[in-house]
Amino acid sequence: MDLQETEKLSAGTVKEGTRGTIVVTDIPARLDRLPWARFHWLVVVALGITWILDGLEVTLAGSVAGALRHSPTLQFSAADVGLANSAYLAGAVAGALFFGWLTDRIGRKRLFSVTLLVYLVATAATALTWDLPSFALMRFFTGAGIGGEYSAINSAIQELIPARRRGWTDLAINGSFWVGAAIAGLGSIFLLDPRLVEPEIGWRVAFLSGAAIGLAILYLRRFVPESPRWLITHGHPDQADVIVTKLEADILHQGHVLPQSTEKIRLRTRRSTALREVFHTLFRLYPRRCVLGLALMSAQAFFYNAIFFTYAMMLTDFYDVPSSNVGWYILPFALGNVLGPLLLGHFFDTVGRKPMLVLTYAASAVLLAITGLLFHQGLLDATTQTLCWSVTFFFASAAASAAYLTVAESFPLETRALAIAIFYALGTGMGGVIAPALFGILIESGSRGQVLIGYLIGAGLMALAALLAAWLAMNHERRPLESVAPPLSLED
Repeated sequence: MDLQETEKLSAGTVKEGTRGTIVVTDIPARLDRLPWARFHWLVVVALGITWILDGLEVTLAGSVAGALRHSPTLQFSAADVGLANSAYLAGAVAGALFFGWLTDRIGRKRLFSVTLLVYLVATAATALTWDLPSFALMRFFTGAGIGGEYSAINSAIQELIPARRRGWTDLAINGSFWVGAAIAGLGSIFLLDPRLVEPEIGWRVAFLSGAAIGLAILYLRRFVPESPRWLITHGHPDQADVIVTKLEADILHQGHVLPQSTEKIRLRTRRSTALREVFHTLFRLYPRRCVLGLALMSAQAFFYNAIFFTYAMMLTDFYDVPSSNVGWYILPFALGNVLGPLLLGHFFDTVGRKPMLVLTYAASAVLLAITGLLFHQGLLDATTQTLCWSVTFFFASAAASAAYLTVAESFPLETRALAIAIFYALGTGMGGVIAPALFGILIESGSRGQVLIGYLIGAGLMALAALLAAWLAMNHERRPLESVAPPLSLED
């Protein structure tokens, strides 16, 4: 098959011995030219549920903290709650690395069901635990399922959404974490009310609710295709062409007009990418992007996990809020977090990545420091504390979502899922795993001064990330992925 014959189709192959085949394709350009349609909403809903589930899990862990401490069976201390939360984050790190490696090797779609099933089984099993080791173990595996989802889902989002909408979509989907937080907060109001549900039963039912939501998503994900970009790189251009052609036909049927697609690229197919090449690509070809990605991920991980995992304990220990009422305080907090990415996400595609990264990280740092100082001086009550957090996390939610966007789009397709996993693992390991345990100890001390130190550490990390973004961030808005980070398999 010669090159002229190959280019009669949008994706064709030319045999070239054992080194793989040459694929000449315009499929990336065809994906980027698509108008926003029902398919893109399917991607948002079916894949965005990952963050809803994560928000559900994290909020449940925070909301039931009081119930776990008063459980006749578990009788956790604040430090035990922090340890269990750290186990969840450690599992998320391990799951992200393992499943991220698999995602780049065997595809995005195959991992959807596997990681979701791991989550479903583990979170249901959490409801049946009887002591700290069993609870922490199940939280570890629950985190592993969610962590594995991060790599596959973020990769698919980047590769299926048109370049001009990539920033807003990524931020909005990551921000859906707080839809799950709101659901968990609302549910905890009833499940943790001893007048309605026996305390020892309520927290167990709360964890079972996460598994019930996940079951419905298994059905939706059947309709999300494999990434055509991944299929081309791994030697399946015909399958990729079938997927994109069907999408185009559906969109034309909906009354849209498609602009002409003329840009083609040449790729050499590969079965997998060696780990040596992955690390060379990340740390030798793109060292500045690595420094920035690590700073953004670790700062937001500490910021979020330190405060939100211990949210309920702050309210119960310092403001005497009954554990059954914590959910009422989570709802306005969740609203601020949802609105941040939704309202600010558009500006990441218009104003630009760099200025918006600096703005959101710097604003988060300043607002958290102010909140911490007001708390230390005893000038806040439960309501005003929650309002301060809500305003702070309006910006912090957009910042955290932008960290995932930055890492996901900054590295080549062949390394994308594992790169997300590596930076998620490093960031969470450096900034996230230690944070809940540390804040659990600081809160248990009963000292506002000790808690203020934790707040100032979080604010300092976000300020440092803002400075690094001003120095290292690039304007990747509205650019095709192949332009932002050329595929390793690209042939001139």
